[in-house]
Amino acid sequence: MKVLCVGWNYRQHCMELGGDTAPTRPTIFLKPETAILKDNKPVYIPDFTNRLEYEIELIVKINRLGKGIAEKFASRYYSEVGIGIDFTARDMQASARKDGEPWDLCKGFDCSAPISNFIPLEELGGDISNLNFRLDIDGKTVQKGFSGDMFFSVDKIISYLSEFYTLKIGDIIFTGTPEGVGPVSIGNHLEGWLEGRKLIDFYIK
Repeated sequence: MKVLCVGWNYRQHCMELGGDTAPTRPTIFLKPETAILKDNKPVYIPDFTNRLEYEIELIVKINRLGKGIAEKFASRYYSEVGIGIDFTARDMQASARKDGEPWDLCKGFDCSAPISNFIPLEELGGDISNLNFRLDIDGKTVQKGFSGDMFFSVDKIISYLSEFYTLKIGDIIFTGTPEGVGPVSIGNHLEGWLEGRKLIDFYIK
């Protein structure tokens, strides 16, 4: 099972992290399977970072084998969606970006990708480009996202990824985060919502 992630997919998020131009193609990175954390288990801040930041994202689960998928057929390769948090060791990422190094360690460490259960897209109206999601921390909303605001739609992402990777059943795609990312602290209570349904509910330890 692969965890495929898209960076820089919302304009305001690009701007808050110092970008000022629209990307011409999706920015892709991977997380290993050991990054996945399920069942609302707590997230422990690792010792190697001084700034662990949250990034809530719409996630999609691949439901059939595919390679070289045309965008117009991409919707056949998923039927369920959820939300996940792409935890990032932001201090390590800043150092990696400065030195031109990859993001593997700052993005792919163990338990850096808590995910919700998946919901049939049809239960949410059936339109992947018309989904609202948000993250609350200690009862305050810190991020709001709308899937229609993505630079690259889910279907475009799937088509692009399938040029390079064979997509397999169970692969998970993180589709990018909206503006409002920030650090977490021990004791924070994180709640993630998708179309009014609370799907994520855990604490930082």
